[in-house]
Amino acid sequence: MSDTITLKETATDFLRLTARGQVDEAFARYTAPGFRHHNPHVGADADTLRAAMKENAGRFPHMVFEVQRAIAEGPLVAVHSRAVMEEGGMELAIVHILRFEEGRIAEMWDIAQAAPVPMANRDGMF
Repeated sequence: MSDTITLKETATDFLRLTARGQVDEAFARYTAPGFRHHNPHVGADADTLRAAMKENAGRFPHMVFEVQRAIAEGPLVAVHSRAVMEEGGMELAIVHILRFEEGRIAEMWDIAQAAPVPMANRDGMF
């Protein structure tokens, strides 16, 4: 298996686990020491993000999270996903960018965009 496939699988599994509320498992399995992230709504350290992800999973236990595609280049993986927080709720397009060091996630960025209703683009966001 190539390093690119391994990193993409690691990134997507990390995101799927956190979306399912298995946050501690995801962090233990995949994050590097000194992990940091760049979400402007949460403190930069791993513990603060982990707590926020657990809270989010508790608030939205039936969230739908679907990876649409993943692209890898060197130590970076970009994952484009679709999320619906609750049945009948707002649909979000999310892009996570993860930077790896020695096979573990060292840094993460995320950007989300709500799907407008109605949507002008007939091809949609996915």
